[in-house]
Amino acid sequence: MYFWLFKIKTVSRDKKTKQTWETIQKDLSQKFGGGEILDVDAIIYLIGIQELGQGFRKNSKDEKIDIMHIAICKLLEPFGFYEFEFFDKDGWPHYKVIDELPNLKPGEQSVLMKEAIVMYFEDK
Repeated sequence: MYFWLFKIKTVSRDKKTKQTWETIQKDLSQKFGGGEILDVDAIIYLIGIQELGQGFRKNSKDEKIDIMHIAICKLLEPFGFYEFEFFDKDGWPHYKVIDELPNLKPGEQSVLMKEAIVMYFEDK
């Protein structure tokens, strides 16, 4: 747990990661934001749509939560928290928990998710 906290604090000071995050946020906001700057949750939702692979469609509130969960699992997989298991008959990906997430303060959670989003787009 302490390793993650150290890593998160280090990343928050990493200018390159911060600049890359801002570029990703700006680009996605221009493409999908309708004039608004997208926040972390909106970008996580877009990643979930991408990972689900069914294109954009009308989703129920529960489906939106599930789509964000897909994205969070995918984003945190490289950190060793989740591992992809299988696609179900409807094409939805399923992940298993490998390691419990540490208790993080909201600001630390945000930094972790921003780093994970940067890594996601760098791998694409």
